[in-house]
Amino acid sequence: MNKILVERFEKAGMEALNDVEILEILLGLNGTRKNESKAKELSAEYGSFRDAVDSKNVFAFKFIRAVMQKYAEETLRRKKFVCRSSKEVFDYLYMTMRGLSKEVFTVLYLDVKNNLLKAETAFEGSLTSTSIYPRQIVKRALELKAAALIFAHNHPSGETEPSDADREITKSLVLAGSIMEMRVLDHIIIGDNKYFSFADNGLIREYELTARLNKKV
Repeated sequence: MNKILVERFEKAGMEALNDVEILEILLGLNGTRKNESKAKELSAEYGSFRDAVDSKNVFAFKFIRAVMQKYAEETLRRKKFVCRSSKEVFDYLYMTMRGLSKEVFTVLYLDVKNNLLKAETAFEGSLTSTSIYPRQIVKRALELKAAALIFAHNHPSGETEPSDADREITKSLVLAGSIMEMRVLDHIIIGDNKYFSFADNGLIREYELTARLNKKV
């Protein structure tokens, strides 16, 4: 493996490497000889780093990605995680939710101190107002004795702007939580190395106020 590239990555991360150099390191992890020339061939053949990694002919890349996803999933199940910010939640979930071809809706159930009790996939597929059932999520929260909830789902397009359906679903979930005196702390949309936080953008607070008004009516 090229030690210079490894040192550069350890000091400055992915930004310090071009696509060919990333491919060269990946090939080195697989024990492939003549990594530099092979990496250039792959880059030229597939046109981009992503195409090369996604290629059915490059088993090592697919395997490494699968290993990383499994590692993240195991960490999610075992690690004692405290939710303090949207960035921490994004970092926590990103490896398991990035690059998926379909939308996955995850619920984080928290105790009164925002310690993670359980993280579960509640739904898979395109999100609509009829595909998410607040009652079922609240029922599960009661089973786990959760005091607060955080929702997260991915956008396969890589973009993070919330759709009208995303906004309506979040309003419904905040209302359901309000009725059961269970706080919804955030809903995070995960894209390509970026995210959108409903809480950071003031929308959770807005929906909470609407929910209180509805309760008084």
